[in-house]
Amino acid sequence: MTSAIAVVGKSGSGKTTTVYHLAKVIKNMFKDKSILLVDNDLTQELSSFFGLKIDNTIYGIRSGKHEYNTGIPSKMTKQEYIEWALEDILVEVDTNIDIIVSWLVASKDCRCPITKQMNDALVKLVERYDFVIFDCEYDLSYLHQLVDYPIDTTILVTSYYEGSTEQSNRIFENSKKYAALGQFGVILNKAKEENITKAIEGINSLGLKFLGNIKDFGEEINSDEFEGALSNIYTRLNLPQG
Repeated sequence: MTSAIAVVGKSGSGKTTTVYHLAKVIKNMFKDKSILLVDNDLTQELSSFFGLKIDNTIYGIRSGKHEYNTGIPSKMTKQEYIEWALEDILVEVDTNIDIIVSWLVASKDCRCPITKQMNDALVKLVERYDFVIFDCEYDLSYLHQLVDYPIDTTILVTSYYEGSTEQSNRIFENSKKYAALGQFGVILNKAKEENITKAIEGINSLGLKFLGNIKDFGEEINSDEFEGALSNIYTRLNLPQG
């Protein structure tokens, strides 16, 4: 059974950094488990964390612009073709960790057959993995346009600034119907020490669960520190525990 995690938040909040290190934390906890990273952020930044520039995207398949790494097998149904094409654009970034990039997505209002075919193919792909982590574009609504999949835990990454509580509330309101059956919590990142209490009060005022703080703004943080903080936060998530 796949454990699905979605990471949402404003651009620059540390969302993609959190996805990257969370994958490392899960890999260290569950050495034999498989992880799929789905880059649903329009910046396509996640692959750069692994030193890659990935041009072959889910949008490329949908639009017919993808250049395949292998010849296209004959006598495929359209559904089989889409499933095969998704396999073709998967990139292994570490042992048991793969990444796939979406880029642009279509509205669920689109009645063209490929919308459902792509959704079904992506669900089938996701369910091959033990964990899937979605690096989202702001909230869950854009992810839902890509694939309709139940999210076990949604993590909102935010810092503290004037209006941060209101912004967090907008992200939550836009996301909650897609995360209705799962956990929704908030991680603080880049918050100054003197603002942490205010930030937590704002989170609590929205009825959201505060999961933990990564690091104070302005201080350098290395991978070990980031992953150490996420390891502690992971114990508070409604996910398999090591």
